[in-house]
Amino acid sequence: MTPRSASVNEELRRRSRERLLEATVEIVGEHGYEAATLGDIADRAGSARGLISYYFPGKRHLLQSAVHRLMHRSLADAMAREPVPSGPEAGDEMLARAVDTILGLARDRPVLMRAHMAGLLQQEGFIQCAEQQRLAAVLREAVVRRGSADPEADYPMLRALLMGAVVALLLPGAPMPFATLRAELLAHYGIGWERGFPPEEEPGGGTDVSDGSAAAADTPRPGHSRSV
Repeated sequence: MTPRSASVNEELRRRSRERLLEATVEIVGEHGYEAATLGDIADRAGSARGLISYYFPGKRHLLQSAVHRLMHRSLADAMAREPVPSGPEAGDEMLARAVDTILGLARDRPVLMRAHMAGLLQQEGFIQCAEQQRLAAVLREAVVRRGSADPEADYPMLRALLMGAVVALLLPGAPMPFATLRAELLAHYGIGWERGFPPEEEPGGGTDVSDGSAAAADTPRPGHSRSV
């Protein structure tokens, strides 16, 4: 029997790691962080439990990598959606799509995103894994395309604003409406409401993400842009 080549082995390892990341998103999203066990994740991925420790130092690292991968893939899909952002206003469109994508994940996957945000505040803190670096590259590209003179300062600020909006959207007992947060973030950057993927209708009422559903808020559409 011919031994597998190094490239084949590498591809098999990549697929195994990807399956673990996908399973983590599913299991944590269904049961929450505390109830999600490494055994459950390995079983869902069709992998041996020992492979988790081979690829990831711990459960928190696994979750962060899984959510950053989800964010990156969602953002990449959003940026590739037709019409693809181009021309002098491409940066505005890219940033608006980033806002809609990240807030949309928080709205649609509240259990998963709450677990992720809570994990960032633990002792391990913010883990700059490969998935996070790919996510950062997409967000940094958005600020560069907007003409940022200092992307290394503007990207962390964008990241901080997005994280703050996600927390506000998910805050138990006092969540802020999706549309309100969207409008504020876009206005902060002087971007019109029509950019990105605006809701089809003006939403009304509060946002309830406790069970994964969300009703948007009654927020007037910005009729103009303001600069920061």
